[in-house]
Amino acid sequence: MKLLRVGPIGAERPALLDQDGTLRDLSALVTDVDGTLLADGSALSRVREATESGELPVLDAEGLRIGAPVGRIGKIVGIGLNYHGHAAEVGAQAPAEPILFLKAPDTVVGPDDTVLIPRGSVKTDWEAELGVVIGATARYLDSAAQGLAHVAGYVLANDVTERAFQNERGGTWDKGKNCETFTPLGPWLVTADEVPDPQALDVRLWVNGELRQDGHTSDQIFPVGEVVRYLSHFMTLHPGDVIVTGTPAGVAAGQPEPKPFLRAGAVVEVEIEGLGRQRQEFKSA
Repeated sequence: MKLLRVGPIGAERPALLDQDGTLRDLSALVTDVDGTLLADGSALSRVREATESGELPVLDAEGLRIGAPVGRIGKIVGIGLNYHGHAAEVGAQAPAEPILFLKAPDTVVGPDDTVLIPRGSVKTDWEAELGVVIGATARYLDSAAQGLAHVAGYVLANDVTERAFQNERGGTWDKGKNCETFTPLGPWLVTADEVPDPQALDVRLWVNGELRQDGHTSDQIFPVGEVVRYLSHFMTLHPGDVIVTGTPAGVAAGQPEPKPFLRAGAVVEVEIEGLGRQRQEFKSA
């Protein structure tokens, strides 16, 4: 299933994109697309049954804003340097264990919402990423297979990053990861049953129409199941938590000088096979 949330910021309602590409209203069945829904197998079954019967009301998609596909996110965990190609382009060795950072849920915006370049920024960068949404509480998992079994679905993400804040201002990476609007998600959450192999997806990103990232999730150093297993030994993962699993080669920071960091007016488009497409215009905060 392709689950999404539509409507004005702060007033999104749950919806579904059916197999014919028709937008359907879920608000009579569920209150939101969030951890409560994703952890409730019976509720998801009711949604599937209603979809198959064709009884869900049609929504007019024209002019309707698409919000982030997951509401009330508890935490967002980022995985750094998780593609061989990206580690090589920035001159880093492949890490022996996953590199972790946190992003605040209030950085999340919809897939086509405006992204703000923060004041004082000179190195705002893009990162196309596969997002993983947890569907069952995960703690101390034993295997990558168990990790995958705890995944509710997958989303497209842009882990926008301010590199000077991240690397040149001391402390942790969080300074460059948590600026306002820095986590566009969506357009939809694709349930795990429709993504049989998360390590078999093309990941692409364009800046002002120029292809900048053209990667594949098979290049991940730590695949999705292992990432979930590993994280479960350091924190409890709850339904609705999101993991952004790293970016392939092609970020601005990895380019020759002068590096093409984002400026006001830039348009970034992101696509992952089967997970849809985003488009963000960047403006000054």
